[in-house]
Amino acid sequence: QVQFVESGGGSVQPGGSLRLSCAASGLFFSTAAMSWYRQAPGKERELVAAISSSGLSRYYADSVKGRFIISRDDDKNQVALQMNSLKIEDTAVYYCNTGYKVPLYTRWGQGTQVTVSS
Repeated sequence: QVQFVESGGGSVQPGGSLRLSCAASGLFFSTAAMSWYRQAPGKERELVAAISSSGLSRYYADSVKGRFIISRDDDKNQVALQMNSLKIEDTAVYYCNTGYKVPLYTRWGQGTQVTVSS
């Protein structure tokens, strides 16, 4: 059974940084592309960043390009999202899923809340 456990969220001021982690289990992680998504209140879930199984291809939504960095650690079966220069509009619950830009599993983790406010 595939499971995703997200962590690392919190409350920060605009301009601050956070590092999110997602631990994945129940899949061959080293062969899986991974993606981060977020869902703000009243909005649909949206793709934030993606990384291929090799780590050589990365995608970022325009809204986070230049501020967020996605990375993976195959030894730990984890994917991370380093978020810098956070903006109020980055406030959302962040989720991970396998797949490159398209979620492959309908069962999501609990997510991790990121709140950016002054």
